[in-house]
Amino acid sequence: MKRERGSTIERVLDILETVAASPKPLSATDINEVLDLPKATAHRLCSELEAHGYLLKRIDGKNYQPGNRLFDVAVGVLANERFSATRHAILTALSEKVGETCNIAYPDGLSMAYSDRVETKAPLRLQFSIGMRVPLYCTASGKLYLSTLPKSRRKSVIGKLKLEKRAKNTITDPELLIAEIDLIEKRQFSIDNQELYDDVIAIAVPIKDKHDRFYSSLAIQAPVSRISADNSDRYLPLLREAAQELSLLAGDD
Repeated sequence: MKRERGSTIERVLDILETVAASPKPLSATDINEVLDLPKATAHRLCSELEAHGYLLKRIDGKNYQPGNRLFDVAVGVLANERFSATRHAILTALSEKVGETCNIAYPDGLSMAYSDRVETKAPLRLQFSIGMRVPLYCTASGKLYLSTLPKSRRKSVIGKLKLEKRAKNTITDPELLIAEIDLIEKRQFSIDNQELYDDVIAIAVPIKDKHDRFYSSLAIQAPVSRISADNSDRYLPLLREAAQELSLLAGDD
C-alpha cells in the first residue's frame, strides 16, 4: 500500500520538480513510481497541471513534459535580480567583443521570446524589445530550439507552423526546413541568413541547464554588410564561451 505523502501543494511541487528534472517525458505512472503517490492522485494532479498549462501532454497522449507556464516560471526565476545582473554582464561583454547586438531567447509555444538583449553601438541596428516574440521556423534561435526536439516531435511541431515568406531566404517548404533542422542538430549552431528580415543575419548557440538540456538560446544579430554566412564561424568560439558561462547560472543553487 502506498504511503500518504504530504499536502496537495507538496505533491504538486514534487510532480513539477520531477518532470522538470527528467531527461525524457514521463507518464503519470512513471511519476507515481518515482514519488510513491496513490495512483489516482498522481493521475488527477497531472491532469490538473496539464489543464492549467504547467504540464504538456505529448502527442502520444500519455507522457508529460514541462508546459508553457512552467517555462514562464523558470524564465521568471532566471530574470530575478540574483541572476539578471550577471547574465546581462555576460551578454554585454559578448556584444562588446563581437561589436554586434546579442540576445537570449526562450521557447514560448510556437515562437521564441526575448528574455534579455544588448544592442550594438553601431549606427545600423534593429530594435527589438524584451518579451518580443518571433517565429520558430525563420530565426536562428527558433531553428536551434527545433533541432533539440526528438525527430517525431520536431516534425509534428513543424506541421503546425504556418510557413509564410518573411524575407528573401525564408524556408517555406516543410521538407527543406526539416533537412535544415537536421543539419543544425549535427553542427550545434544555427544561422538565420536573411530568413526573418532581408539584409539581416543571426547566429545562435544553445544555453543548456545542468542536465545538459536546452533551455534558451544565445545569438548575435547583425546586418549582412558586417557579417555573412561565410565568415560566421569566427564568432562561434565567443558565442560558445558565453553560452557556457550562462549555463553555469542555470545550475547555480
